[in-house]
Amino acid sequence: MGDDQAPFCSEPERNNKPPLVSHVPPLVASYNDRMRPLLDAIDRLRNLMVMKEGIHLPTIVVIGDQSSGKSSVLESLVGINLPRGQGICTRVPLIIQLQESPQADRPELYLDFNGKVVPTEEENIANAINDATDEIADHGKDVLNAPLTLVIKKYGIPDLTMIDLPGITRVPVHGQHENIYEQISEMIMEYIRPEESIILNVLSATVDFSTCESIRMSQMVDKTGRRTLAVVTKADKAPEGLLEKVTADDINVGLGYVCVRSRIGAETYEEARQEEAKLFDTHPLLCKIDKSIVGVPVLAQNLTQIQATIIAKYLPEIVMKINDKLDANVAELKSMPKNLSSIEDAMMAFMEIMGLAKESLRKALLRGELDEYPDEKDMHCPARLVEMLNQYYNELRNYTENNLTTNFLLEEIEVLEEAKGIGLPDVLPHTAFSFCLQQKMKEISSKLPSLVVRVWDYIEGVVIQSLMRHSQNYPQLQSWARRVTSSLIKKMKGKTMNRLMKIVEMEKLTDYTCNPEYLLERNKLMAQQDHFFNYYKSLSNIHIEGLGTVNPVHLRNHNHQLVRQAFHLKMRMTPYWKIALRRFVDTVALHLRFSVHNLVNKEMEKEIRRELSGPGIKMMMEEKPEMAEKRQKLNRNIKLLRESAEVVAQFMNRIATDGDYNG
Repeated sequence: MGDDQAPFCSEPERNNKPPLVSHVPPLVASYNDRMRPLLDAIDRLRNLMVMKEGIHLPTIVVIGDQSSGKSSVLESLVGINLPRGQGICTRVPLIIQLQESPQADRPELYLDFNGKVVPTEEENIANAINDATDEIADHGKDVLNAPLTLVIKKYGIPDLTMIDLPGITRVPVHGQHENIYEQISEMIMEYIRPEESIILNVLSATVDFSTCESIRMSQMVDKTGRRTLAVVTKADKAPEGLLEKVTADDINVGLGYVCVRSRIGAETYEEARQEEAKLFDTHPLLCKIDKSIVGVPVLAQNLTQIQATIIAKYLPEIVMKINDKLDANVAELKSMPKNLSSIEDAMMAFMEIMGLAKESLRKALLRGELDEYPDEKDMHCPARLVEMLNQYYNELRNYTENNLTTNFLLEEIEVLEEAKGIGLPDVLPHTAFSFCLQQKMKEISSKLPSLVVRVWDYIEGVVIQSLMRHSQNYPQLQSWARRVTSSLIKKMKGKTMNRLMKIVEMEKLTDYTCNPEYLLERNKLMAQQDHFFNYYKSLSNIHIEGLGTVNPVHLRNHNHQLVRQAFHLKMRMTPYWKIALRRFVDTVALHLRFSVHNLVNKEMEKEIRRELSGPGIKMMMEEKPEMAEKRQKLNRNIKLLRESAEVVAQFMNRIATDGDYNG
């Protein structure tokens, strides 16, 4: 097509073959003036990769079997030479953005890929595209779904944006993967599947259209062909029957056909268009084809009109999706932690995080509220602590129970024998009761360390999880929080152990209770002594209510008075031990509750203040690198989305002001 404006010459001008004009017709200029802002907006969105976010843009997608003449069609539309050669020339999606420039003598071309812009010249564009493709997809012959954008700002070209995809091939050549067909097919289907895509299907006149792989693919996503336009190349090589093929439309091409002649040899684009017009005017078979479906100028005009139609159709939905995406990006940016630029900012953010974490701990550890962790049972703290205390109580109760079958009263007899003193034989020595109590308390203290470790390790895990949750964007703060928490919990473990061991020592020293259950149960047990002593030498099993069934056989050889004293000792120790054991476990529960309350409301604050040091707070509050990158990306997205929304809004306002857009 070159620098001339041949594609937009009218039919009478073409038939009379006047000199090709070098200005932009008013209709085209008006069209370009109105479409350019909207195309700019859509191109911005495409550069933003919004398709990955679910926003499908109106796009003309160029597909075709290998050697179908796809590159020649694009060259004719663009007016410059594209890469050619054997095999697959297009190895990455090539986004071609054509922009009509008012400056006839200063075309501007550049490639946009991998985050950089590379200017180039018309005569070097093929090499520049090949070099960029090698940089994107490495040297070789495989394809890669990583777009390369070619921007052409040139006088006399239509405002169009097209995506050129690799030609379809089934046979891999040397250097290609065996699944090259699957790779290309997957890429093509991704681009042509959205309803917003117009499929420009390039077919060779030399083949049966129904056998073309590109037709098969387009029919998979566009069965009625309502968004498929077919371009028939090489019309001069297979003119026979071409009229019947494009009028019968056996393959459902809803947007119709355009037959073209490719540039041959060293022809300029201007000469090629003249030869094309001559071919369809004078060839005995091709001249019968309606002039409304022949020639690159008609193809260019059809594409611009189709582009205008599809953009107008999907414009309201695009606006809605832009706004939704903008709102989502703004909301996500607001939800991110503040960018901390000073020590004061860092300290405020730190105190806010600590405040949130402490409130979460109050809810989880103290109030037992489940709303923050409804499905994480390990964070249902009161329930888990009660389970640990109940387990500890059951372990102690089972551990200290004598075997009533074989050892009933033997422990008490042994203690009484060692506690003999000068005194009346029917008086129970207090030292015997104290000794039994101390032995049982020793069993409590032996299991106490494991309980303390188990409880405080659990609390440490809860505290760390809460701190990690609220400081997840600050890795150095998380590391600091783990260290401080471990240090604090270690101190709390020590305090708890010291406190509970003192309580054990107190229990050893004094046998006292005001609980009325002691006397009630003791009297109930003692009321059965006559029955026991009447039968303990004659029966093998005796049931004592409150204790269970006992076997007294081993007591028959012991002194009767000693057995009676042992019975009295047992019936006093049994109810008292139940009370003492419950009292101790209750005290453990009260102490833990008190300690956790102090941990959350006092000790954490004291430990934090002790650990903090001036300038170090800012370093500790440095966010993750990926968070900083995410913030930058969101800000870029918001800026581009706002600009695009503004451009689209201006375009729509212009439509509303100027009236209906007719393309």
